[in-house]
Amino acid sequence: MTFIWMPMLWLLLLVPLMIGLYILMLRRRKRTAVRYSNLAMVRQAMGRGAGWRRHVPPALLLIAIAVLILAVARPAAVMTLASSRATTILAMDVSGSMRAQDVPPSRIAASQAAAKEFIAGQPADVQIGIVVFASAAYLVQPPTLDREALSQAIDRFETRRGTAVGSGVLTSLATIFPDEDFEGIEDSLGPPDSAPKPPSRSLDDPESTVEKMPHIPVPPGSYQNAVIVLLTDGGTTTGPDPIKAGQTAADYGVRVYTVGFGSPSGDVVAVEGGSWRTQPDLETLKTIARITEGQFFEARSSEDLTQVYQSLSAKLVTETKLTEISFIFAGIGALFALAAGCLSMLWFGRIA
Repeated sequence: MTFIWMPMLWLLLLVPLMIGLYILMLRRRKRTAVRYSNLAMVRQAMGRGAGWRRHVPPALLLIAIAVLILAVARPAAVMTLASSRATTILAMDVSGSMRAQDVPPSRIAASQAAAKEFIAGQPADVQIGIVVFASAAYLVQPPTLDREALSQAIDRFETRRGTAVGSGVLTSLATIFPDEDFEGIEDSLGPPDSAPKPPSRSLDDPESTVEKMPHIPVPPGSYQNAVIVLLTDGGTTTGPDPIKAGQTAADYGVRVYTVGFGSPSGDVVAVEGGSWRTQPDLETLKTIARITEGQFFEARSSEDLTQVYQSLSAKLVTETKLTEISFIFAGIGALFALAAGCLSMLWFGRIA
């Protein structure tokens, strides 16, 4: 637990001060009472209740004050709550390497089956969109609640050459934020290990000469309405730098959950008379997940992939975040104050 207004905790120093004043007041009353010879007057001055009872209401009141001071300091705790997420984008690799059969019957078939199970496990009010990427990325199904349309879109997957992981991330972002110019961002990022390029402009297009306000980065993971689930079985061979694309997602506050799919040793895939061994680029996927406040998963088999999607389903249905709980402390403080007043009235016939 933490406190949003930490300086207010200094007010807790008032509690021991009030305890000291209470003890001083009791001693003064005792010295005053012994001056009287009339025993009844002494008892009246000291209080009619039993010795321990007269201390209970003040003690409860002090506890109430302390708890209310904590409430003023705005306590907050990490809590697991129902997710407010409205959209999930599945970004799926359909490069030629997904035809590899190290994950039977093939990587692409296993990923299709697992994706359908993932969709079936999502809440009915969560929209799901599907982006596929090979040498380029495409939105094959805009976010929808229609699970049958999503299943049909998955069945239409066809493998192509190339792997543009960065394009998959940026196209997913463009689906979440349709008013943003992610094509211009993609052009400016360039391939891995290249310096960023300024976006190109055409003097023939009047709109291209109009300066747009740059996006102001927000804290990573702070955008709660949508997430991206990215699955790939290989490293980037074309398109923008995937880590720079991941940083763009982080700047927009979107979490990216990455899944590295395939056996660690990879598999040899034959395409157009040639062949190559494909292996997941796990380090890049780990980096994307880390900088976006998402999570990385590794799936070496179809069973692993099913378990990964099941874990993601459970994770995305709920969200863990820092939540202010001042109302709890305020309620507890009010109960202690009420108890102090009621006991004082019951035992002594007054609130004092």
